[in-house]
Amino acid sequence: SSWLLLAPLLTPPVPVITAPPCSLCPEGAHRFQWIRNLVPEFGISSSHVKVLSSPAEFYELLKVQIKAAKQRVVMASLYLGTGLLEQELVGCLEETLEKSLQAKGSPDLRVSILLDYTRGSRGRKNSRTMLIPLLQRFPEQVRVSLFHTPNLRGLLRLLIPERFNETIGLQHIKVYLFDDNVILSGANLSDLYFTNRQDRYVLLRDSPEIADFFTELVDAIGDVSLQLQQDDTVQMMEGMVHPYQGDKVAYCEIANRRVMEVINSARTRQELLHAKTFHSSQPGSSLLSQQGSQASGSLKPEPDTWIYPLIQMKPFGIQIDEMVTETLLTEAERNARVYLTTGYFNLTQAYMDLILGTRAEYRILLASPEVNGFFGAKGVAGAIPAAYVYIEHQFYSEVCYLQQQERVQLQEYSRAGWTFHAKGLWLYLAGSDLPCLTLIGSPNFGYRSVHRDLEAQVAIVTENKALQQQLHQEQEQLYLCSGVVSTSTFEQPNRYVKLWVKLVTPLIKNFF
Repeated sequence: SSWLLLAPLLTPPVPVITAPPCSLCPEGAHRFQWIRNLVPEFGISSSHVKVLSSPAEFYELLKVQIKAAKQRVVMASLYLGTGLLEQELVGCLEETLEKSLQAKGSPDLRVSILLDYTRGSRGRKNSRTMLIPLLQRFPEQVRVSLFHTPNLRGLLRLLIPERFNETIGLQHIKVYLFDDNVILSGANLSDLYFTNRQDRYVLLRDSPEIADFFTELVDAIGDVSLQLQQDDTVQMMEGMVHPYQGDKVAYCEIANRRVMEVINSARTRQELLHAKTFHSSQPGSSLLSQQGSQASGSLKPEPDTWIYPLIQMKPFGIQIDEMVTETLLTEAERNARVYLTTGYFNLTQAYMDLILGTRAEYRILLASPEVNGFFGAKGVAGAIPAAYVYIEHQFYSEVCYLQQQERVQLQEYSRAGWTFHAKGLWLYLAGSDLPCLTLIGSPNFGYRSVHRDLEAQVAIVTENKALQQQLHQEQEQLYLCSGVVSTSTFEQPNRYVKLWVKLVTPLIKNFF
C-alpha cells in the first residue's frame, strides 16, 4: 500500500490518481499512520497545541510572537494589507529587527516573507510598498519573495487586467512561524482577518521539527519566486528559470524538485527519529535513555498527537493534499461524522461524488451570501455570491434527488457585521462524541485549491481527550452561528439568481 501511495509522486510533473491510494490501517498507535507514507510525521505532546477562536486573538498572538522572536520569523500569506493594523505589524517586525541589530555580535534574526506577486502588487499602495522600508533598512536580514504562477504568461498576462489576473493561480499558503512556534491558519495578513472575518487558527508551540519543515518549504517556494528589491523592482535568483518568461516545463520541474526535496528529506529525518525512539524504548535501554534525558533536563512527554503537513501544488505536479483528503472521505465509515467547512462552496467533482456516494454523515458549513467575502463588491465580483448560491442549490438538489438529506446536511454561517473564511475538516469516528482528526490550513476544497493555487494544511491526529475537546468546541462554536439549509432557503428573495449568472457560472466556476 505504501508503494501505491508513493507511485503518483514518482512520475513528475503531473501525477494522476486512478483510485484512492489506500485503506485506513487500524494497526499501530493510530489508524491514520498511512499518511506518513507520503509526508513526514511529527509526533508532539498535545500540551503544545492551542486552538484559537477569534481574529483579535490571532492578531495579538502575531504581535507577541514577532516581538519575542530571536532567530527567525517566517510568514507566508496571500498578501499583506495596507491599513493601520498591518502597519502596526510591520512596526513590530522593525522593532524586533532593530533589537537584533543592536545586540552584541552579528544579528541572528532572519525574516522571510512569502506573498503572491499579483495580489501583493495590486494598486499603488500594496504589500510591496509596505515591506520595502524593511528591505532598505535591514537588507542582510529580510527577504521578501513574490510567487508568480507559471500559468500566467505571454498574451494572457498582457491582456488580463489587475484583479482578474489573480484567477489564474496564486500563492495561497498561510503559515506564520516564530523561532519554534508555528501558527497554521487560513487567514491572510489583513485588517479584516484581524477584526471581523471568521477563520481558523492553531498554534503549535515549541515544535522545532515542524518549524524547520515549514521554514524549508517557504524557502523552497521563495527560491523559485521573484525577489523584491529595495527600489520596488523584482528579480529572480541567479541561475533560476523565470516563472513567466522562461520555459514553463523547466520551471515547474525545478519547483517540483525543490519542494519534494523538502518533503522527502523531512520524511527521512522523521523516520530515523522514529527508529531511534523505537530502539531506545526496547527493554534495557529505556531506563538508561530516560535517566540520561532526565540528567540533561530534556525529558519530553510521550507524543499523543501527530502532525502531517499536506501540500498541494498542482502546477508543479504535487497532489498530496488531494490524495489524503480523497482517502479520508473514501474511508470514513458508516456512522462516522465529517464536519467540513469552506468559505467558498465550490467542491471539486471528485469531492462531491465521494460525499454523495460514501457512508459517513456529513455536516457541511458554508457562507450565507451576506457573509461571503465578495458580498457588495463592485462590478462582476459582486455577482460571485449569487454564483455560489447557484452552485449550492445545484448540490442541494442532487442531495435531495438521491434522498440523502439525513446523511448530508448543508448549513449556512450567518453573523451580522462579519464575513466567513473558515475552512477545514473534523472527523468523528463512529460512536465517538469527539473528533480524532482535523484538517486546518489554506485549501477550500474547491477547483482552485486543487488545480490552480499553492496550498498547505496540516492533518492533526490526536488521542488526547483535552485536545479533542478543544477541537470539538472550535467546531461547535462555528456551527452554532449557522442555520440548516432546506428547500425554502432557496425561495427567499435574497437567493434569487439572475439568468446570466446561471449561464456564466459553469464557465467560470473553476476560476473563483
